[in-house]
Formats: sequence, structure tokens, C-alpha cells
Amino acid sequence: MKNKLNFKLLNLLILMVILYIFIKTSGYWSGILIRIWNISLPFLLAFVFAYILHPFVKKLEEKGVRKNLATFITLAVFFVLIIGIIWLTLPVIYEQLVLFSKSIVQVITDLSSKYDLNLGEYQKTITDMLNELIKDIGSYLSSGTISFVNTSIKVLTNTIIVIIVGIYFLTDMDNIRKSIKTFFKRCSKQSYNLVKRMDHEIGNYFHGLAIFMVVQFVEYSFLFWIVGHPNWLLLGTLACITTVIPYFGGLITNIIAVITASVISTPLFIFTLVITLIFPNVDGYIISPRIYGKTNNINPVVVIFIAAAFSSIFGIVGIAIALPSYILMRCFFEAYWDDIKEKLEEVKDNSI
Repeated sequence: MKNKLNFKLLNLLILMVILYIFIKTSGYWSGILIRIWNISLPFLLAFVFAYILHPFVKKLEEKGVRKNLATFITLAVFFVLIIGIIWLTLPVIYEQLVLFSKSIVQVITDLSSKYDLNLGEYQKTITDMLNELIKDIGSYLSSGTISFVNTSIKVLTNTIIVIIVGIYFLTDMDNIRKSIKTFFKRCSKQSYNLVKRMDHEIGNYFHGLAIFMVVQFVEYSFLFWIVGHPNWLLLGTLACITTVIPYFGGLITNIIAVITASVISTPLFIFTLVITLIFPNVDGYIISPRIYGKTNNINPVVVIFIAAAFSSIFGIVGIAIALPSYILMRCFFEAYWDDIKEKLEEVKDNSI
């Protein structure tokens, strides 16, 4: 028993030494890891792109469409939809962004005069940011489309890599999935079941997220258009994009909607307030559970904690990957919970 205890202490000491060396040499290897991450990111995004579109290809195949034709139709619909949305909505969003900028400036001016606050610097900063954004979008629109010439080479190159590699992954996704399943089957049945469950959970999440983003765009664009909000399309787009930010995304959209409505008219402010109070609850308790199903229902406190933790570590990208990362970690923990519990009991018995 004593030898076992010393052996554990020795392992702990070795682990502490490794961690110490790991931290002290971070300045040397962190740059290498960042470089590897930057190189790998386009390929990772390409795989996610293919992974999300693959179920649509399978749906078409189930209806009797040949695989190559199903892949072509899926890609064509996706790109036409994305380009069409940008082409049709960008000019309207630009006009509404101009109105939004004026509304925000008016809100700050009203607050300054009503409560005798000195918000001059804040007003100037916000105004400059909005004017710069409007100027950039205006320069894009003046040429009829977004100019790729002015786009940085890095972003353009990564975008091309994501599209080309993503198409390759999509056409070969069946073989990729088969190879992964074969590999983990050879490892162990437990590993195979874990990967299978991860695939189901993440597939359910991305499929639900895509549908929910469309629902949010249509829902809030329509609601704000019905009540006469001048920024209805901008708010609908914002509601769609911020869906990837758990809980806080919708709050940001609603706050902006209420603030801009408050400087236009009292009836619009009341209607907007009613929308922002009622429909987030409809989304949270009715629409979201129906779309995501029971598999991705996660405690709100856990979601907020995970989002905050990932955002502090990875920045804005961390917010987007927080929920799928947590789903994967939860699957892993639940799959190996019995083994973990058994090991903990062994450690407890040995320490007595």
C-alpha cells in the first residue's frame, strides 16, 4: 500500500514538472500552435461546411436522385440562396443602417439633454463607428457588388480553400464517414458507440441551428415589418446571425429594437416592447425545443457558463463553438462515466 502511494506521488510530481515546463516554454511553442491552427482552420471549416450539407444530399438520394446530381443540386441551391440573400438584402440593410445610425444618435442626444449627462465622447465614438461601417458598405454597393479586389489575400485564399475542399469533402463524405466508423470499430465497441452518438448529437445541433436561423430571420423580420419598424430587415438579419450566441444574441437584438423604436413614436415603442417580451419566450419554450428536440436541451445556466468560458479563451469564435464543443464533451463524459466512477472508487479504496 505504501509503495502504491509513493508511486502515485511520483506520478503527480512528474505531471507537475511537465506542466511547469509546458507553461515556462509557452513562448516558444505557442506561436507554432497558432500557426498550425491558422493553417488547419480553413480545412476544419470546409469539413463543417460539408458535414452540414451532407444530410440534404442524403435526402435527395433517398428520393432516387443519383449521388453526383444530388451533390450538385445541394451546392447550387446553397450558393444561389446565399448570393441571392446578399444581393437582395444588402441595399435594404444599408438604407436601414443609415436610419439606425440616426436613431442611435438621437437616443444619445435625448439622454444627454433629459438627464443632463455629458455623453459627448460616447456619441462621437458611436457616430464615427457607424459612419465608418456605412461608408464601407456604401463603397461596396457603389460598384454593384462586393469588390474582391479590395479583399485581403488571406481571407480570399481561405474562402477559396474552404469552398473547394468543402466540395471535395461533400462528394466523398460517405467514404469519410465509413472510414471513421471502421477505425473506431477496430478500436473498441465503446469508442464506436461514442463517435456514433457524437455524430447524432452534432448533426442534430447543426440541422436545428440552420432551421432556427431561418425561422428567426422570417419571424422577426415579419413581426417588426408588421408593426412598422423602419429597421425591420436589419433586425431580422441580426436576429438570424446572433442565434449562434446562446441567450444573449436575442437579447442584443431586442435591446437595439426597443432603443431605436423609442425615438420614433410611442405606439411603435409599445408594439416593439410587446414583441421583445412575448416572442423570445415563444422561441425558448415552444419553437426551439421542437426544432432541436430533446437531445440538445441543455440547462440555461450551463449554456451561459460555457459561452462565457469559451469567449474568454477563444474570443468571438469561442461563442460560436461553445455549444457544439460542450455537446461533444458531454457525450464523451456520459460514455465513459462508468469507467471514470470506477477509477475514482479505486483511488478512494487505495487511499484508505
